[in-house]
Amino acid sequence: MQGSGRVSAHRDDEMKHQVQDLLRSGHPTSTEEWHDPEPAAEDDPPIAGGPVAPDRSPAGLETVRLELARFLVRTSFPAGPRELRGLLRAGHAPDTLVEPLERLPRNARYASVQKLAEAIVSGGPESSPREP
Repeated sequence: MQGSGRVSAHRDDEMKHQVQDLLRSGHPTSTEEWHDPEPAAEDDPPIAGGPVAPDRSPAGLETVRLELARFLVRTSFPAGPRELRGLLRAGHAPDTLVEPLERLPRNARYASVQKLAEAIVSGGPESSPREP
């Protein structure tokens, strides 16, 4: 016996058999509609992990801020672009999130993810304030 799970070994094997075809095919294989996963809604946010291309819209700022927050913590700040690039790379952030930091002024310091996201989205040194 491998442990004190809530499911018996027989039931565990039965459950593995039920999902085996789904795992192999990559799409629902059930003939009964209620077994199929629910499709994404039109207003669902994009799934994280895809490419993040900063744009100047408020939605773009929010997306960049959320993606940065996935990889940076409060203790990462205040910091400059070079330090933040290192932290993002160490956290395996996508290149589309790291590369915009290369265009920021080297002497800039950012106090929060919000300030960093604003600088990335605006793309200019005028929005990269030097903060303590």
